[in-house]
This record gives sequence, structure tokens and C-alpha cells, in this order.
Amino acid sequence: MNLAIALVHYPIYNRKGEVGCTNVTNFDLHDLARLARTYGLHHYYVIHPYQSQRDMVTRIHQYWTEGLGSKLNPDRKEAMDLLVVLASLGEAIQHVTNSYGRAPWLVYTDARSLFPPLTFQRLRRMLKTRKAPCLLIFGTGWGIQREEIRRGNYFLQPIVTSSNYNHLSVRSAASIILDRLLGER
Repeated sequence: MNLAIALVHYPIYNRKGEVGCTNVTNFDLHDLARLARTYGLHHYYVIHPYQSQRDMVTRIHQYWTEGLGSKLNPDRKEAMDLLVVLASLGEAIQHVTNSYGRAPWLVYTDARSLFPPLTFQRLRRMLKTRKAPCLLIFGTGWGIQREEIRRGNYFLQPIVTSSNYNHLSVRSAASIILDRLLGER
């Protein structure tokens, strides 16, 4: 599969609409790694600018890939092997470029419809036909800074439901999106 995902913790909006940074959560590490493994993705990138947060992710990652956790739960090890923690999205783009020998095309996500969107159906077709890798980018907090999203090649349509409530966890949103893109049809 020529698809990887990235979870961005900066630059994102906080509840006041200010640009800031969110903390890494243990649930996101495990659940998105398991999701990436389930759908056969190339990597799962955790993007955080603070060294202390990256160090924490590294310790958790090592426990599940090299430590006691790898022996207690080999399935979790297999999923956590996909996790790569980096300081910036630029580093993730470079990692994908080095892994595939070509730069990825970038698809950003958000709970709101911000720009003319790429539909799930069109992205599904593009993933099947394009040779270049795709990096699907998820945000935390109240979404990725708009200027950052404009760097992308595409903006994926948001998840629409019959409810006016729109505040899924990133884990839930990523699960729905990946199933719509890669699930059985």
C-alpha cells in the first residue's frame, strides 16, 4: 500500500482559535498504529515539535517493540512497528520520500469543509492508480492551521452525518476515513 498517515500536534488550533500545540495521548499512539496495521499502511507518523513529547512516545514505542510489551503482545508490537515519531511534517515528508524514492502527495483532513474537497471515492481511485505515495494528514485539537493545510495537494471531504454534532476523536475519524478509502466495497 502506498499510503501512510500522519498525526500532527502542531500547528493546530485550540478551542479559542489560537495556533498552538497539543499533547500526545497514549490512546492515539496505540489505536492509530493498530488502524495503520489493519489497513496495510506503510507508516504512522506522530508529529510533535517538543522533544519531551517525542521522548515519551519513543519510550512507549520501545516498550511495545523491544521491551516486555513485545513479548506479552506480539500483535501490538506488529502495529507499533509502523510508528515513527518526528519533530515536523517536513521530516515525515522526507521519510516517505526516502522510503519510496519519490515525494508523497499530501492529503489533509479536517472536520470542517474548508476548501474544495476531494471526495472519498476519488481519493480511493487515486490511491489505486497513482505510483507516488500518499501521506494522509490528521490533526489534533480543533484542527490543523489553515496555512498548513494550504501546503497540501488536496483536502479530503469531512465526515458528514445526519447529526449536527461534529466532534469525533481523531481515532474515530481516522477509522471511518480509512474504512471509506480502503475497506471492502
